[in-house]
Amino acid sequence: MFDWIDTRAEARAKAGLARRVRPRPADSTDLDLASNDYLGLARDKRVTGAAAAATLRWGAGSTGSRLVTGSTELHTELEYELANFCGTQSALVFSSGYLANLAALTALSGPGTAIVADQHIHASLIDGTKLSKADVVVAGHCDVPQVAHALSTRGKRRALVVTDSVFSVDGDLAPLAELAAACREHDSALVVDDAHGLGVVGDGGRGAVHAAGLAKAPDVVTTVTLSKSLGAQGGAVLGSGRVIRHLVDTARTFIFDTGLAPASVAASLAALRILREEPDRPARALEVAQDLAFRLKDKGFAVSTPTAAVVSIQAPSPEAAFDWAEACRAQGVVVGCFRPPSVPDRISRLRLTARADLSDGEIERAVRVITETGASAGAVSRRP
Repeated sequence: MFDWIDTRAEARAKAGLARRVRPRPADSTDLDLASNDYLGLARDKRVTGAAAAATLRWGAGSTGSRLVTGSTELHTELEYELANFCGTQSALVFSSGYLANLAALTALSGPGTAIVADQHIHASLIDGTKLSKADVVVAGHCDVPQVAHALSTRGKRRALVVTDSVFSVDGDLAPLAELAAACREHDSALVVDDAHGLGVVGDGGRGAVHAAGLAKAPDVVTTVTLSKSLGAQGGAVLGSGRVIRHLVDTARTFIFDTGLAPASVAASLAALRILREEPDRPARALEVAQDLAFRLKDKGFAVSTPTAAVVSIQAPSPEAAFDWAEACRAQGVVVGCFRPPSVPDRISRLRLTARADLSDGEIERAVRVITETGASAGAVSRRP
């Protein structure tokens, strides 16, 4: 019955695309350039202490869906403060960013809707478009004229344009203001996944949607994660009050999913308050990303230009990317290894994620190790 699984596994291994789960120890001394803990808050004692206190008060889990027993006072508090911080009218918290994206796309579209999606959107958005039962058109990456043409020629009355704000592979920024203008010209709405923007981009880390002046727009819906800059777990949808009320009534990943655990809610809330109190953290994360990119580009590698905390370095093949990442790990520097199908252009990469708490010495160490191992792994720089 399942013999085909072995055949597929052999093909993936031959192509250098096999994956494995690697547990990390709690006391690791490795230099972490792979996690999404952009602001260095995941281990902040104010954040972990809030999580511990919430567990003691509310219990280990939320005990049910949010419409039954899974909502606590903490959930409401977090939603209010998230909306206030990001400049939107309302917010709704989910147990993951993935589920927040599925909720936004499935509840706000349907058979009578056309969806125009950027070619490089996150997998959760892709799955949301598939589940939506809408007519889906894939537009070129950040290609506003192509988006406008798709909207003007659509065969459905309603339409959504879907994009990441900061794209997760190369860290480039979507032209949000231009996309919003195209949507308004063609009576459509814009859904933006700001997972990699929140906490890094814009005034005090309020995100790319806020930076583009779109946070209060009634025709713009934003999704975020709580697991990146806020160092916790969960996701949220931000938008107008009527959009959030609609999601409460219709979003299956809200109605039928167990609510986010109180510990994660409290940790997110604590991290959000730290972000308010320490507004220099986002600028430092961006500074670290730009420093890493400049130094590695100076070594001759093909490096992305960061607009947030993501920096990618192209590798010649999936096998080379894997070997390169393993060699970095052996020298105590942990980096991300992105290979197909995780990369939409099928170019394998090392992905580095900058953190606001990295020192200049740690940056120097990372550049040295990545450069040395890049040569030994066959990822030769472009410089002769």
